Amino acid sequence: MTTTPRKRLTADQRRAAIQGSAMEVFAERGYHASSIDDIARAAGISKALIYEHFASKQALHADLLEAQASELFKRVSDAVAAVEAESSAARLKAGMEAFFRFVEERRDAWRVLFRETVDPESAAALDRVGAQITSLVAGLIAEDPGAKPRDQAHPAADPGIQVLAQMLVGSIQSVANWWADHTEVRRELVLETAMEFAWLGLDRVGQGEHWPVE
Repeated sequence: MTTTPRKRLTADQRRAAIQGSAMEVFAERGYHASSIDDIARAAGISKALIYEHFASKQALHADLLEAQASELFKRVSDAVAAVEAESSAARLKAGMEAFFRFVEERRDAWRVLFRETVDPESAAALDRVGAQITSLVAGLIAEDPGAKPRDQAHPAADPGIQVLAQMLVGSIQSVANWWADHTEVRRELVLETAMEFAWLGLDRVGQGEHWPVE
């Protein structure tokens, strides 16, 4: 009787397999209750082999977050760029839809990685993608014909527009955290409500309506 020799994985393939097993373990047990031993058992390899690729559980978690965050930003930026309409609202909607679709498809990743920022390295990676998305949103707001930035040379850097972008991105991230625990709510409804909150409010500001300053 002959047996087919097991195909030896490349370093990149082995690293990807470890990442996949780690994601499953983190999703099932949470970051703090998981160990490198648990991940090694799930991957069917030795703990020593994991340490050849990752210095610690913390480093593995940060690596997963970095990869997922990079994909999230790519999805959002690609969706915005793919919209040919001149409407900033249409591009914002496309970006939001890509964002919420990512959360829907990667609920475990969102819950484990984006909500369990357990160390400064992971928090820094999350801050980076947040800053990238905020910059993208600020650009969309600045491009709208109704926008009236104080700094015409650098409209997206205008403090007022930056505040609006920060508020919008922060609120959408908060909604995503809530939605990750309420899977019964349809993505279409989340997107529609988010756009009503975001763009209708921005449109009123763009038309010159402001909160009265006493």
